[in-house]
Amino acid sequence: MYTVANLGRVCDMLVADGLMHDGQVKDVMVRYSIQEKRILISKRGQMRKQMGRVKIPYRVGEMEIIASFNFPLPNKEGQKLTEHMITECVARHLSLAYFIPDPMKLDYKMITDTFPGSFAERNLIIPIAKTRKTITLAVADPFDEAMIENLRRYTGTEVDMVLSPKTDLLKTIMEFHGFKKSVDLAAKEFGKSGLDELGNLEAFSKMKRLEDIDASDQPVVQAVWFLFNYAFDQRASDIHIEPKRETSEVRLRIDGVLHRIHVMPRAVHRAVISRIKTLARMDIAEQRRPQDGRIKTNFKEHEIELRVSTIPTAFGEKAVIRVFDPEVLMQDISTLGFFPPEQEVFESFIARTNGLVLVTGPTGSGKTTTLYSTLQFLSSPTVNITTIEDPIEMVREEFNQIAVHERVGITFGSALRNILRQDPDIIMVGEIRDQDTAENAIQSALTGHLVLSTLHTNDAATSVTRLLDLNILPFLLSSVLVGVVAQRLVRTICKFCKMEDFLSHDQVLTLNIAGAEGKNLKVCYGAGCAKCRGTGFMGRSGVFEVMPVNERIRNLIDTKASVEEIRREALAEGMVTLRDYAIKKMALGETTYEEVLRVTTE
Repeated sequence: MYTVANLGRVCDMLVADGLMHDGQVKDVMVRYSIQEKRILISKRGQMRKQMGRVKIPYRVGEMEIIASFNFPLPNKEGQKLTEHMITECVARHLSLAYFIPDPMKLDYKMITDTFPGSFAERNLIIPIAKTRKTITLAVADPFDEAMIENLRRYTGTEVDMVLSPKTDLLKTIMEFHGFKKSVDLAAKEFGKSGLDELGNLEAFSKMKRLEDIDASDQPVVQAVWFLFNYAFDQRASDIHIEPKRETSEVRLRIDGVLHRIHVMPRAVHRAVISRIKTLARMDIAEQRRPQDGRIKTNFKEHEIELRVSTIPTAFGEKAVIRVFDPEVLMQDISTLGFFPPEQEVFESFIARTNGLVLVTGPTGSGKTTTLYSTLQFLSSPTVNITTIEDPIEMVREEFNQIAVHERVGITFGSALRNILRQDPDIIMVGEIRDQDTAENAIQSALTGHLVLSTLHTNDAATSVTRLLDLNILPFLLSSVLVGVVAQRLVRTICKFCKMEDFLSHDQVLTLNIAGAEGKNLKVCYGAGCAKCRGTGFMGRSGVFEVMPVNERIRNLIDTKASVEEIRREALAEGMVTLRDYAIKKMALGETTYEEVLRVTTE
């Protein structure tokens, strides 16, 4: 609980650092009790029960009160004094380390085993390091000396403190202890008795916020909602739930990289998988064959679609849940990562009323986002857009979407043949995999339709030879192919911790940058901060190789020229390679040297 004396003390620290002035201090000291009431009302004065049935009142702190005034920062137009700034200032004046909890780097077992959840929430503490003689705690209230003394007696060790923002601490406690309690209860429930009925099938599953998850929920239901909340909050694109010999691992793919976040008891794995399969309307009794399903839910006031895939492995069923956020999957074309010249060329491709446009790249390179964003750009009441997908990535009412079902005879090729009777203007084929699909896509483009599709090739030029390898006649391909876009995704540098540096001599040689030898080339990197979870990256951006098919390339296709000849001609006409495109993004401070090497090859 805050005190007026400590409130004034924090204000003095902020004034000393130039973050507040005397007039604002007077405002705080006059209106602090009003702000406290407003904070409690905004929290609904709730008696939270997330840590069990123990009721814990919400406590307002000094730094939280000052932050609630939203004071503008002196000489920094548009910026406000935040809880993080205040906490960092207090830490500096008290000679304490300032610590932002990063869930990806915290020891889950140490946090959940050292203190009970209700104790951690009541005192707003988490352990971050531990030896035989000392425990290091992240705390939100550095002025509570009685609590520190009690903790020394409780742990039997010396206590070192680091200072963390209350909001971050509370969120970490709720996520870690809430998930642990749910998993522990589920382990007791399913460890001996096996699997019970887990719930009803739902077309739409309403997502519970962390503060709404209650002890009255079934333990497995709690665990799954905690997991989904955390994954969405961390901007995960995929959730992996993997059975091991003695445990079950949960990993999240964030900005293209997998992170292990939880380890569950083996007894809980089957129950969690079954709960997810139930939500996805899959057969929970069938565990010997792969299954696919979908979950439609919500997070922070907008809908999210989840595509669930399960497959039997040596230690049990593994589930991978792909997260499709409409705000990510369907963007304005200008936000995908195109530079103006390449965007202009790409928009000339899709402005055509007929022809074939290909988007190529490996799995996870952003092809789906590019295609969906393109369809959204082209969509209008005067255009009939039809898609054939396996499976449908995201259901959109603006398009007529057809799912491939090979068991009942709906393949890419057969669907394409029937679509032509549906008076389409634009056709999107999820992927050209075989000769039948390729031939029907070519035929659709020849008969006056704009066809968009994908291929799994490494660069733009190779897509031509791939189609020729599928026995497409060269003169047909050359007459319909409008252009090819090869793409990759690079992680973008976090704007909150961006730092400048220079490429070394060896790095310049590795990238083979023309005319750069002996020069100091300025680049950027992310130092790592709370916003990016210490990774130095936040979000991803496209890297593109855009190849228009001009008359010379058509002639090369007609003669079945090699990939090298086609690529050489495209470069002569101004095409930028994936490597050079990524280097340009690095030079502009959007990504790093390491990312350029990771996603592109010479």
